[in-house]
Amino acid sequence: MSPGKAGVLRALLLIAVSIPAAFAADKPGKAAIASAHKLATEAGFEVLAAGGNAFDAAVAVSAALSVVEPQSSGIGGGAFFLIHRASDGKQVMVDARETAPAATDAKQYLDAKGDLDRDKSVNGALAAGIPGEAAALAFVAEHYGKLPLKKSLAPAIRLARKGFAPDTRSLMFLGLRKDVIARDPGATALFLPGGEVPKSGWVLKNPDLAHTLELIADKGHDGFYKGEFAKKLVAGVAKMGGNWNLEDLASYQVREREPIVFPYRGHTIVTAPPPSSGGIALAEMLNILQGYDLAKLDRVARTHLVVEAMRRAYRDRAEYLGDPDFVKMPVAELTSPLYAAGLRASIHPKKATPSDSLPGFMAPVQGTDTTHFSIIDADGNLAAVTQTVNLPYGAAVVVPGTGFLLNNEMDDFALKAGVPNAFGLVGGDANAPKPGRRPLSSMTPSFVIGPERTLVIGTPGGSRIITMVLEGILAWFDGDAPQQLVDNKRFHHQFLPDVISIEKDTFSLDERKALQEMGHMLSEGERPWGFMNAVDWNRKSGEVRGGSDSRGVSGTALVK
Repeated sequence: MSPGKAGVLRALLLIAVSIPAAFAADKPGKAAIASAHKLATEAGFEVLAAGGNAFDAAVAVSAALSVVEPQSSGIGGGAFFLIHRASDGKQVMVDARETAPAATDAKQYLDAKGDLDRDKSVNGALAAGIPGEAAALAFVAEHYGKLPLKKSLAPAIRLARKGFAPDTRSLMFLGLRKDVIARDPGATALFLPGGEVPKSGWVLKNPDLAHTLELIADKGHDGFYKGEFAKKLVAGVAKMGGNWNLEDLASYQVREREPIVFPYRGHTIVTAPPPSSGGIALAEMLNILQGYDLAKLDRVARTHLVVEAMRRAYRDRAEYLGDPDFVKMPVAELTSPLYAAGLRASIHPKKATPSDSLPGFMAPVQGTDTTHFSIIDADGNLAAVTQTVNLPYGAAVVVPGTGFLLNNEMDDFALKAGVPNAFGLVGGDANAPKPGRRPLSSMTPSFVIGPERTLVIGTPGGSRIITMVLEGILAWFDGDAPQQLVDNKRFHHQFLPDVISIEKDTFSLDERKALQEMGHMLSEGERPWGFMNAVDWNRKSGEVRGGSDSRGVSGTALVK
């Protein structure tokens, strides 16, 4: 079924999934924050104790993670802030995704043979888009917070100046990226003392980052994107082979976007719109699965149907999605129940659908790091924030005197049509790199709001983000508490390559055999993936809970 047959339903769909009226009046009376690092979670509560709301806390947690989790995010990267304001029910996504510089030319990322040069797309200054996170901190504080930006950034500034001991996860990723980091004097000076990966217990002090955060605290958006600091960034990027100019920085603005909103099992899902692909894919998958009584199925049959929903959603991701400021997308159609019904009809209940038998976007050429935090405050405000520098330690370069890594988000564009990026995802002209365009993302910060319960959820994990959020939401509907759902074993399918990726011990031998007999190919990874953080609130019982993925080392969920 073509998505074009369902566009008339969009207005009715939005009316049908309005937030329950009782929700706006309810207050949990306590707050929950779950993030990837204890110091960041504590920063959020420090700001709440100072009179801030969930959005001030989100600024504090975001900035603190930029200090203590440099492998995953930072003010040299971008973010999506999904917001629900309890006082008036306003819901919005603040899009602080990176943008392509004006001098962007896809040919710059090809080698002499015309093939994609992966080193250029992920390493060095040419891999870096114009950062958006600094703009988001200033924007969220000004438009949604209660406190001055100086107050919300104070914990991060203190952490950067006094220092902290990076955890074993951070040091492990540092080891993986050591050879690339060692190419850049700025990154080496910051992260490789003596030219080596430091041992556990080493204290990282970053006065340059403290100064950069102080500029943002004092001058807001302009402290980063204009003036002497902007000149320092542009000159440093040029020296390292990049292509930024002052106008790229001066013209950067966040975008407020209407979230993707749809019903599921008597609840309302609120999730990320484009340039995230996550919300549309999540809507498509849950709309397909809504046609089945998953609770009555055995684990193999249920997994089969979930995988087939994943397969179809990721096919459409490659076909249709891109930056909404540049590309017209059939969003209403892709997220409609009628389109999902047509996709559901194509699923055989006992046989896998080979990806190459679906109407193909394009054949693949043969041939992950982010962070998330979730917040509910005592007044019922919600914040789900996913932020990233893309791969661990981003582009592995630091402009001297700035204290932060540049992102390598240019690799999230389809730099060459049909060629998979670092996460194996393919794309075409809708996600081609063009000046000012924002690359397609998998980040999927989400809310699930029902008559009695609310969930705030999200995760890092590259192309696997969307399926992890899907599995977390399904587990929550099955009754799992936040800590249990973030710890569950995971599986993933993304259309191409045509395999189910699984964590170790996700399925029993008998379950694996049964899936293979249905035609599925399984691939067990050596390492687990993701670092999910979720909080929920039961308005009937008054209970507020949090869960931080045990796959992480320093992740912490607190309720106060």
